[in-house]
Amino acid sequence: MKDLALYRNIGIFAHVDAGKTTTTERILKLTGKIHKIGEVHEGAATTDFMEQEQERGITIQSAATTCFWRDHQFNIIDTPGHVDFTIEVYRSLKVLDGGIGVFCGSGGVEPQSETNWRYANDSKVARIIYINKLDRTGADFYRVVKQVDKMLGAKPLVMVLPIGIETEFVGVVDLLTRKAWIWDDSGLPENYEIKDVPADMVDLVEEYREQLIELAVEHDDEVMEKYLEGEEPDIETLKRCIRKGTLDLAFFPTYGGSSFKNKGVQLVLDAVIDYLPSPTEVKPQPEVDLEGNSTGGLAYVDPEKPLRALAFKIMDDKYGALTFTRIYSGTLSKGDTVLNTATGKTERIGRLVEMHANNREEVDSAQAGDIVAVVGLKNVQTGHTICDPKQPATLEPMVFPDPVISIAIKPKDKGSMEKMGMALSKMVQEDPSFRVETDQESNEVIIKGMGELHLDIKVDILRRTYGVDAEIGKPQVAYRESITKVLPDNYTHKKQSGGSGQYAKIDYVVEPGEVGSGFVFESKVTGGNVPREYIPAVEKGFETSVDKGLLAGYPCVDLKVTLTDGGFHAVDSSALAFEIAARAAYRQSYPKAGPQLLEPIMKVDVFTPDDHVGDVIGDLNRRRGMIKSQDSTPIGSRIKADAPLSEMFGYIGDLRTMTSGRGQFSMEFSHYAPCPSNVAEEVIKEAKERQAAK
Repeated sequence: MKDLALYRNIGIFAHVDAGKTTTTERILKLTGKIHKIGEVHEGAATTDFMEQEQERGITIQSAATTCFWRDHQFNIIDTPGHVDFTIEVYRSLKVLDGGIGVFCGSGGVEPQSETNWRYANDSKVARIIYINKLDRTGADFYRVVKQVDKMLGAKPLVMVLPIGIETEFVGVVDLLTRKAWIWDDSGLPENYEIKDVPADMVDLVEEYREQLIELAVEHDDEVMEKYLEGEEPDIETLKRCIRKGTLDLAFFPTYGGSSFKNKGVQLVLDAVIDYLPSPTEVKPQPEVDLEGNSTGGLAYVDPEKPLRALAFKIMDDKYGALTFTRIYSGTLSKGDTVLNTATGKTERIGRLVEMHANNREEVDSAQAGDIVAVVGLKNVQTGHTICDPKQPATLEPMVFPDPVISIAIKPKDKGSMEKMGMALSKMVQEDPSFRVETDQESNEVIIKGMGELHLDIKVDILRRTYGVDAEIGKPQVAYRESITKVLPDNYTHKKQSGGSGQYAKIDYVVEPGEVGSGFVFESKVTGGNVPREYIPAVEKGFETSVDKGLLAGYPCVDLKVTLTDGGFHAVDSSALAFEIAARAAYRQSYPKAGPQLLEPIMKVDVFTPDDHVGDVIGDLNRRRGMIKSQDSTPIGSRIKADAPLSEMFGYIGDLRTMTSGRGQFSMEFSHYAPCPSNVAEEVIKEAKERQAAK
């Protein structure tokens, strides 16, 4: 039985280029997991193993690895920094107990750090802060500490002070022990000496140490009383208070160093053990029913309890599908049969592996608190719960944001269509923020994602990993049509040409229906002028016609037809004659009933720093957006608006330019609304040109 107090499940997250992956490399080297350090800029980092990651020097998918420090087991996830891959950060934070937020000593708190910090706040994850790259030109430890306070609304608890800065950076002073850690220039993490505080820093160290103690003792009334009476707590007591404050998210212990030069990383590892929670110290996961409502049950972190585990990531590699799983309670062993509550099906656990980036070590069993990958599960998807079939329960699922951008895609040669279909379905399983659908109207395959880089990488993966060369088109908007006037009308269908003829007469009213009602048909015929058996044929004639409006060929919605009267012939009338009459009646009445074009309106939620609010609102107005609300948050403003989809293509690029990369937005369908006449004319003209070309 493993001692869960010796476990730490942590994630490393930050803005692009703050040095997360380099920091992970240093941790792996220090803990003896790897012997040669791989550099990101050389494309050799352990956790960046995708070709696309090595080329671009960025992390795209989170990588998991396990290592040991001071007899504690660390399960570490290195997450991406780029805004288009925040889904990876979100789902990693969901299953972690603690995190290390890495900030660049010169870049400071960057936009993506804000997003990740917001996700971590939502997931209530305890964190320590590591200010990296203190050897870089322009680095300023104290400025970044102030930014964390001001821009993230978070309280940094400064634990170390840097000795020297930029090229002069040699080490840090540990405020708790009042000792200086000084590294030599060999670049080896183990080559350091512990000395007294440099004479010119003594006053500064005392000032910051006092602030540290004052913040820490607030978390223990007894210690605080003694401190106010003049008795300073010892280091063990201080550590206990700091741990409590960190777990309560009251403050975040803050460290500094240079991962690239191997200076300062040991203190961060010690802090993970001293201040971040073990699996038993975080609130147990709530259990829910299949609709997502709480059942009141909790998954306690205990190997003896029934199995509860959450699949948080699926990765396809040469050995088959790997399902990354966080075990919240119970034990999972090879050969076990488990229940997937989302599908109601059971599956057998074939092999369990502990992942080290893309290498794996097989294990026979894993228990509450572990993060492992299961090989070969068939029907488990991201967010599914696997549990004990005898005592089933579902864990709170993950909520994924809807995609904001879509493009049409088709393979360059016809033979690759099936291959592309299979590849896309695998990619959708791996990444829940990536969606694929077929447009019923144009029969095109549409891929949707979180941003242009996101889809760019997907098309690249299709090409390299699956060997499918694809052409991408420009996105099309799905317009609709409707009518605006109530129009009573009639139509008679007569055909006489040898043999039996055709005859059908209908009197009807077409009118605009309720919003969202689609097509509605009602018959008010009395006295048998239209025999009852022919009425369904009239309904069918109208219903099959509304699929194509006569303005631009888009479906006609919210239309009501009432059949009021008619006439028939004892010999020549038939169901077919009445259906033909109804179709012709639609074509006759539609142009007279005030037809109009409708466009999809999106609910847009924009997050921007306060100093760019004016630009963002002005730009939304130019896009025919209607501003609904504007709220302030500690780290910026949220603007909610309704805007037409046709004006929102390419918005993410413009928003990032306007807000120096710090703006973000999400968008979902809201409703259809009439197009302004100038827009409608343009769309109708394009539709007619397309039809003529066919």
